[in-house]
Amino acid sequence: METIVTGIENLFASWKKQKADRIEKLPQSGSDRTYFRIYLANETFIATYNLNVKENNTFVNFSNHFREKALPVPQVFCVNDEQTIYIQQDLGTESLLDKLEQNGHHHYAYELFQKSLKALASIQIKGDEGLNYDWCLTAKEFGKQAILSDLLYFKYYFLDTLRLPYDKQAMLDDFEALSTYLTFTEHKYFMFRDFQSRNIIVHNDDVHFIDYQGGMKGALQYDVASLLWQAKAELSEEWKDGLLNYYIDEVEQLLNKPIDRNTFTSQYNGYVLIRLLQVMGAYGFRGLFERKAHFLASIPLALRNIKFFIENKRIGIATPEFDRMLKLMVSDEVMQRFLPVQANEQTPLVIKINSFSYKKGIPTDPSENGGGFMFDMRGILNPGRFDEYKCLSGKDKTVQDFLEQRTKMNEFLNSVWDLVDITVEDYLKRGFTDLMINFGCTGGQHRSVYAAEQTARHLRNKYKVKVVLEHTNEQNWKRTL
Repeated sequence: METIVTGIENLFASWKKQKADRIEKLPQSGSDRTYFRIYLANETFIATYNLNVKENNTFVNFSNHFREKALPVPQVFCVNDEQTIYIQQDLGTESLLDKLEQNGHHHYAYELFQKSLKALASIQIKGDEGLNYDWCLTAKEFGKQAILSDLLYFKYYFLDTLRLPYDKQAMLDDFEALSTYLTFTEHKYFMFRDFQSRNIIVHNDDVHFIDYQGGMKGALQYDVASLLWQAKAELSEEWKDGLLNYYIDEVEQLLNKPIDRNTFTSQYNGYVLIRLLQVMGAYGFRGLFERKAHFLASIPLALRNIKFFIENKRIGIATPEFDRMLKLMVSDEVMQRFLPVQANEQTPLVIKINSFSYKKGIPTDPSENGGGFMFDMRGILNPGRFDEYKCLSGKDKTVQDFLEQRTKMNEFLNSVWDLVDITVEDYLKRGFTDLMINFGCTGGQHRSVYAAEQTARHLRNKYKVKVVLEHTNEQNWKRTL
């Protein structure tokens, strides 16, 4: 990570003719791209590091094209010689989803969704004009093969993990029929591919788009389905219907011709289903296979979204085996597999989390059974070796940035939580009262403190369980601060 930051510093200095004041790594998203915010006086910029050169080139070329069309996307300022790092305009820190969560489902949020759909229609139709689809990262068009690919992605990474018996040939026949049906759509323009509220940045009440490098030619309906049926947004049926009609109005104005709304809506429902299943496959891959907690936690919400859809919508084509499996997939029995047990006011379990210094000794567990987890943090690079961090602790942001950006701390903790979560869930179910988790490092000041703080946060958020956090060497390192 240190090498990456150095590369960003060099590229920025070469372009801006000034050295950055500081560079901060941003939280990892679902992709393999790594984002950083660059600070210079009162200005900020976003740097992206990605070893997938073709993906980088796609984003840069799409961005330049859309900027020429005066569409709301960031300006890309410079790219390094290896094409693994590029620096772009910082559009802000608040997404449409953030605004929705802050303001609730009220008129202001509804207007932002309208603005987003108006801008979407423009980037789809105006952005399509003269766009070189040879730049596309994968397929040039979201046609039958791409639709089948999404369905199979869902099948392999989620449906098959449930181990529910089904007629595989009948399922493939249904996939074939559905993908053929959706291929024959009248309106095909630029398709954003991942048009969801996290990828819409709101600044001064204007909307801007990011993360469109997966774009290709495709049906207009897909992107609208992605936005309006995003599980996290939890939009009401009234909002979905009103916003869909608003979007169709905008498209009619841009195309200067009326749209057959019945046909458009029927195929829209089909694309809603495809999008919901593609997201389910992504959650399965990132959560069940890569063990990323955020995606595991999203699975129940996505299943509820699919359950509502299959109970209330029709897609205009019969897919009997597929329909049967979807109903089984959203059954209470399956849903229960993905809902973590959570504590309540009567839950007796108390989790004691300690950071400690191996020089001072390992904390003892006075509870009846004793024991618990002991994690040695000394395999992580110690910030205390560097003068600028010696008088700080794992509670300080600069130390946290160091550990997140320059060490494998995140990987370490993900592995820790995989182990700890199994025990916490079992203890909650069995009514146990005590669990101790210890994190030790040389001085009990940086690595162990950070790990203890993050683990306490993780367990409180996921299980709502009572956590007692103690930094056993705090008095010693506080005297040095």
